[in-house]
Amino acid sequence: MRVNLDGIHTNLRFSAAHMVIGHESCGKIHGHSYIVDVEVDGERNGQFGFVIDFKVLKEITRKVCKSLDHRVLIPVNSSDLEVTYEDDNSLEFTVLNCLEYKLPQQDVVLLPIPSTTAESLSVYITECIVEELENKEFLNFIEVQVNEGIGQGASYRYYFNE
Repeated sequence: MRVNLDGIHTNLRFSAAHMVIGHESCGKIHGHSYIVDVEVDGERNGQFGFVIDFKVLKEITRKVCKSLDHRVLIPVNSSDLEVTYEDDNSLEFTVLNCLEYKLPQQDVVLLPIPSTTAESLSVYITECIVEELENKEFLNFIEVQVNEGIGQGASYRYYFNE
C-alpha cells in the first residue's frame, strides 16, 4: 500500500538560492520556491495499521526543508567548486577557477552532493528522511520528488530491502 504527502497541501516547501555550475543560464545564482512530495510504499502494521504515521513523516520532511530554507545551497562534491576559506562568520568559494564568492556562513548550506539540481536534491532529501525514520522493516520504498516550482521536478526512489 502507498501513502502520499502532497508538498503543496502539507506545506513541505523551502525557498533557496543555488547555481548549476557551468550551465549557460542556470550557472548564475538564482532561486526557487521548492515543493517536496513524498510517497512511501509498505505493508500496513502496528496498532493502527499504518504504513507510516503521516505526522512523523511530515515532521521529518519539514525538518529537512527547514534546514535548506532561505539559504544558498552549495554542492561541495562538485569538481568545479573549491571552498577556499572558512571562518566562524564567512565562507569563500571559487567556481570554475574564476568566479569568487564570499557569503555569511549563516546564509549557506554545504551539501554533500555534486550539484544542486532537482535530481541531486531529491537524492539528498530522500537520504536525510531515511536516516531519521524508525521502524523501516515494513517499508518497501520511499520516493521523494523535488519540484522547482509547479510543474517541473525530479524524483528519487530509495528501496529499503535491496
